[in-house]
Amino acid sequence: MIYLDNAATTYPKPKSVYDKTLEHMKLRGGNPGRGSHALSLAAAETVYDCRHEIASLFGIDSPESVIFTLNTTHALNTVIKGVLRRGDHVLISDLEHNSVYRPIYRLAQEGFIKYSVFHSFAGKEHTDADIISDILSHLTLRTRLIVCTHASNICSATLPIKKIGELCRHRGIFFCVDAAQSAGHMPINLPDSGIDALCAPGHKGLYGPQGSGIMILGKDIQLSTLTEGGNGINSLEGLMPEVTPERYEAGTLPAPAISGLLAGVREIRSLTPDRIHTHECELFRYARDRLSDIGATVYAPECEGSVILFGLDGVSADVLGEHLNSCGICVRSGYHCAALAHRALGTPPGGAVRASFGIYNTKKDIDALVDVTEKALR
Repeated sequence: MIYLDNAATTYPKPKSVYDKTLEHMKLRGGNPGRGSHALSLAAAETVYDCRHEIASLFGIDSPESVIFTLNTTHALNTVIKGVLRRGDHVLISDLEHNSVYRPIYRLAQEGFIKYSVFHSFAGKEHTDADIISDILSHLTLRTRLIVCTHASNICSATLPIKKIGELCRHRGIFFCVDAAQSAGHMPINLPDSGIDALCAPGHKGLYGPQGSGIMILGKDIQLSTLTEGGNGINSLEGLMPEVTPERYEAGTLPAPAISGLLAGVREIRSLTPDRIHTHECELFRYARDRLSDIGATVYAPECEGSVILFGLDGVSADVLGEHLNSCGICVRSGYHCAALAHRALGTPPGGAVRASFGIYNTKKDIDALVDVTEKALR
């Protein structure tokens, strides 16, 4: 099997991730923050260590600002619904995943907010100034939130989050970044980028287990809560506490997944996101050139990174995806939960095929993908 679906979840994970997840379940199986016995304290220590490693990775000095969630979608819903008030205006990009688009769309359908979509100009000649100019053209006096992806999940297009963050800081607009496809793949520094909230998966570029995600809040930011319940502190009070992270972590944390995530983050910090990104860009260029040579259409070919989107004239994406799977190559076909982005790139009905790379992929994997695709074309 050749695995080229790392944008959905990375596989395989580093050996340390498997080892630490199982070790936690065997040796640290207590409920973190729920009691003062040895197993509970051991679990709580792992959770804190993971907060500290993640804080260091993203350039913040407050581990308590790292909140654990189930996944990126959970984190994004917490931010979006915790920031917005009735009558607000929201700005999103045309590359957004449904984890951003659907919560915004529903709130707009209910008449709670209004939203606009700015252009990323993905796959077209553009500059960062073009994107900022388009954002400015959509701002209103009621714009409270800009939420956008850092890197697209269907191609390797990225948005200039540092410049968008500067704009938001100057205008007093809350800035939330979906780092589902960039966390671990590229360096991100929250303070330097002006990010108020960063949402990321643990199970993708950070190489943790599924069931792990993170929300990182900037200094002195407090959101309305999405969920309420027990968290081990202030148990006699009816309201969730004001302190972070406990305010947003109702219920038992997925401690075994967090233990595995801790191992994954340490691997990423050791390798460095810069080196990982360099490796993935090299694979992208090789795949782009080889696919183009056999007549495949590559979307946004100038945008290099961990994701490549392609198709064959006269062959539906689902048929090609099924054929690749039958030959032992794991890719994803269709719309990838990102209809806005497919519309922006102009993919045909049925979408396209996505191959996405990780630290364990090699050029031999690309050769196998192209060879099978070429046979399908014939």
